[in-house]
Amino acid sequence: PAGRLPPLSGRVYGRRWLVLLLFSLLGFAQGLVWNTWGPIQNSARLAFGFSGWDIALLVFWGPIGFAPCFFFMWLMDKKGLRVTVLLTSSLMVLGAGLRCVPVSDLEIRKKLIHGGQLLNGLAGPTVMNAAPFLSTTWFSPDERATATAIASLLNYLGCAGAFLVGPLVVPPPNGTAQLVAQSSTQHIKDRIEAVLYAEFGMVSLIFSAALAYFPSRPPFPPSVAAASQRLSYRRSFCRLLSNFRFLMIALAYAIPLGVFSGWSGVLDLILTPIHVSQVDAGWIGFWSVVGGCVVGIAMARFADFIRGMLKFILLLLLSGATLASTWFTLTCLTTVTHLPLTTATLYTSCILLGIFLNSSVPIFFELFVETVYPVPEGISCGVVTFLSNVFMGVLLFFLTFYHTEFSWFNWCLPGSCLLSLLLILCFRESYDRLYLDVVVSV
Repeated sequence: PAGRLPPLSGRVYGRRWLVLLLFSLLGFAQGLVWNTWGPIQNSARLAFGFSGWDIALLVFWGPIGFAPCFFFMWLMDKKGLRVTVLLTSSLMVLGAGLRCVPVSDLEIRKKLIHGGQLLNGLAGPTVMNAAPFLSTTWFSPDERATATAIASLLNYLGCAGAFLVGPLVVPPPNGTAQLVAQSSTQHIKDRIEAVLYAEFGMVSLIFSAALAYFPSRPPFPPSVAAASQRLSYRRSFCRLLSNFRFLMIALAYAIPLGVFSGWSGVLDLILTPIHVSQVDAGWIGFWSVVGGCVVGIAMARFADFIRGMLKFILLLLLSGATLASTWFTLTCLTTVTHLPLTTATLYTSCILLGIFLNSSVPIFFELFVETVYPVPEGISCGVVTFLSNVFMGVLLFFLTFYHTEFSWFNWCLPGSCLLSLLLILCFRESYDRLYLDVVVSV
């Protein structure tokens, strides 16, 4: 009969973990490519003649790439995951390849690198938005939050990988002082190009695997919510824009995560004035993101076991983020606050900040979907990540003009975390999708 739901088998398929792995690796590679330049910005200045404006712009291509975000949301809603993932991964292959074109003219080479970063940025809407859609499509209700956490946080882990790989492979400008200047510059350039080629190879391999096997959906949906009819594209936007509760948590997510993403993308630039080396800045960035990924997956698993606790978890995480960001900001103003400015305090405050904010991402995503169901997951999460990238873009836009002094940038962190905490406190949670799965299934 017309309008009948697809049959429910009540089972999940073992291949769901392969689908999750391929999508997570795609997100990892996109984050790795996006964050290539920030951790090695001092070396890139010497090897390719990048200016401070160039470094900020290379990071800025990430949020700019979210301009066609609504197209990717429509594509995922209408054509499914396979078509969207293949288009996204092909853009990443093309972008990573452009950065490797061996052109001797530095001006042309810089333009190719910028173009490659933009194409990689265009992959952002899919790798950051599709995680809840994938988890609903393939996973049972008691695994959804965990799957969302893995799929969304692997993108952040890729950013962390850049903090580790870049400084370890590429020497800083003063690392080869015993060589003549010309050979030192060429050595640094060769090592940067080795990183670019390696990233191109990784992206190409993931694209080939997705092309060989990445189904849009399982034979039968694993839950009532996965099988149910969703709102149309137009009605979804009307529902989101008229839902005050959704707008509250959208701002609670977008403001601190947008500020933090922009801040972590130029972390080396921020820590250089307080005499933190490129390698130390890389390790700080690496452990802050890795800690966030581990805690985020653990929190999501907790949310799967004890349902209805999403708001409480977010309150804990945002309280910790507010305290950690305030500590870091006051530490950087050591001449005023007289707080000890040591490697240990910088590591601790940055790592705690990364843990609290990064681990909140999958919890936010699950709360968005529960709040506005039956709006499709890709649309609700796409709107909030687009908004987050708008805040990130505005911040980096100002950074291109005010990049000689960073205290204003640091103060944006605790301010945004505190605002988000207040919004979550005022938010009234609901679990519409979970209610449908529990009641209708029974």
